[in-house]
Amino acid sequence: MVAKWFLTEPGSDKAMELRNEFAGGRLEFAVPRLLFYEVMNASRFSGSFRSPELMVAAKSLNRYRFDIWRPRGKLLKLSTELGVKKDLTVYDACYVAPGERTNSRVVTEYKELLVKFPADALALSDFEASHKE
Repeated sequence: MVAKWFLTEPGSDKAMELRNEFAGGRLEFAVPRLLFYEVMNASRFSGSFRSPELMVAAKSLNRYRFDIWRPRGKLLKLSTELGVKKDLTVYDACYVAPGERTNSRVVTEYKELLVKFPADALALSDFEASHKE
């Protein structure tokens, strides 16, 4: 979902609404460290950026005040347990784990997370209705 802050694709408008809520201090995002690599990798291979633009995107991404979770201790153990339990990669499960620890949900368009974690994952397209409740 955060990659959509930098890429124009279906769902980018909704992702930008969330970004604006987050940047305005009305939402908090707990993210695994992996997020930074995945966003930059998606940006790099999108074909939308040349190298100098990627550096600007990386600098921009670093300015957001995410609650960054490191893959250590209880979080690594939980990510591994969730991956095994739901037959999912540990690095995909690491997006759900911070939410489990903070009693919050992951906002995503990744169908496998939405199917395997229906109580913990919220579709980006459904965020508005949930946020207003």
